[in-house]
Amino acid sequence: MFDSTCKFLSESFSSDFASWLLGEPIALTQLSPSELSLEPIRADALILLRSEDYILHLEFQTEPDSNMTYRMADYRLRVYRRFPRKEMKQAVIYLTPSNSDLV
Repeated sequence: MFDSTCKFLSESFSSDFASWLLGEPIALTQLSPSELSLEPIRADALILLRSEDYILHLEFQTEPDSNMTYRMADYRLRVYRRFPRKEMKQAVIYLTPSNSDLV
């Protein structure tokens, strides 16, 4: 439920997400994660949005993930290989409160 809702919101209101996370309203278009595949990417909600200068990577999570740091680094390297001259911003947005030390 969260995945499809977050995907819809981030695609429909990408300029608002850019304003919130980047500090300026930038028109962003969706970039398919399959363009980055060296091997299958298994993500709950991997959203990549791009403009002329930026790629904004949004990862929506409902549960803490101890591997999140490594996943974000992997996504960053995959994007760099495909778009080495673009600046990339990444954000993990947790959708539910957690008492875990992993967050």
